[in-house]
Amino acid sequence: MADQPTIAEFEAEVRAFLDANAKPKRDNSHQKFVWGEGEDDVSMFEEVDRTKEQRDLATAKDWRARRFDAGLGYISGAAHLGGRDLPAAYDRLYGNLEGLYDVPDQGFFGIGLGMVAPTIKDHAQEHVKARYLPAMYRADLVGCQLFSEPGAGSDLAGLQTKAERDGDEWVITGQKVWTSGAQYSDIGEIICRTDPDLPKHKGLTGFIVDMHAPGVEVRPLRQMTGGASFNEVFFNEVKVPDDHRLGDVNQGWSVALTTLMNERASIGAGGGGGGMGLANVTRLAQMMQHFGYGDSAVHRDRLMDIYTRFQVAKFTNQRALDKIKAGQLPGPEMSIAKMALTDNLTRTAAFAASVLGARMVADTGEWGTYAWSQFVCGTPGMRIAGGSDEVLRNIVGERVLGLPKDSGIDSNSPFKDIPKN
Repeated sequence: MADQPTIAEFEAEVRAFLDANAKPKRDNSHQKFVWGEGEDDVSMFEEVDRTKEQRDLATAKDWRARRFDAGLGYISGAAHLGGRDLPAAYDRLYGNLEGLYDVPDQGFFGIGLGMVAPTIKDHAQEHVKARYLPAMYRADLVGCQLFSEPGAGSDLAGLQTKAERDGDEWVITGQKVWTSGAQYSDIGEIICRTDPDLPKHKGLTGFIVDMHAPGVEVRPLRQMTGGASFNEVFFNEVKVPDDHRLGDVNQGWSVALTTLMNERASIGAGGGGGGMGLANVTRLAQMMQHFGYGDSAVHRDRLMDIYTRFQVAKFTNQRALDKIKAGQLPGPEMSIAKMALTDNLTRTAAFAASVLGARMVADTGEWGTYAWSQFVCGTPGMRIAGGSDEVLRNIVGERVLGLPKDSGIDSNSPFKDIPKN
């Protein structure tokens, strides 16, 4: 590309933008963690009230818009979609540099830009890409993912939300569940059943749905943590134009896989979740010392096992992410990353419980004790998000290790033709 800046020129451009629009982060690397001081929150999911959430969203949107208008919002995207057509290395450079500055939380856009936008790019019609991708990267629109259902969570192909064709439109009726960010999203990627007579993987179709359309109802879901980080979404004869279909009719499984692989890449690469990864092994070690387990060989061994597992997962994830950054599609290895994450979080929760005992369930106000109940109660949710552990083990067994598929109605089992009723 003739007008492509060099890396050095691009770095200077980015630094100039960041210096003019944000403040550098304070260097806290020299500050040591001290038990009993500072932030006590170790929750898995941030629990915020909706009023504060809307204020934070507005601030995040403003930052995203400034980035986009400066030519830094869709760096590797196609020029006709508002991008710069620059290599992925330029995108990574921007991310590294922005990480040095105090900017608004961009978590509101993680699902839309990390999962929905790549699916739109790969499966939507050109005029639909032009309509939504620039708006999503500028944060004029926020996207969510509408996959799981009450009767079909990890068994995504068993979903029952239906889409029936009516001329140039589709009419959607059904329910989705565990939808993050639905309460502030403008569009959603939804997978529906369009032919109930086909095998369950073959009768699905993907669509882009307007979350503000008549017939869409979003309800918060209260978790055992006490917060409501997820939603259930009801569709009552919601109309979607046919040109908002993703891919061909009844080919929605491939659309879903595009999204799921990007989702597992995003979740698996997230480190420890809730800030609980390698960075907080020090917190766990000081907890162990504070409560009198510093000389316990069993606890010391368990802590080092947790540290080692997080370290191994970190390097494994990096190899997979380097593959993605090189332009290759994420594959089933991302299921391994997701499984490693949830296993490490579960081990962390069990370790904290073994040290704290009753202090975790009785709120005495003591620093570093009851706060862990939020982590422990939030961990099971991570074992479901992005595919349950059981489903991911099947994916790894069948698609990575080449093991035979489990016997059942969806395999070449001798029992597959037996009527369900």
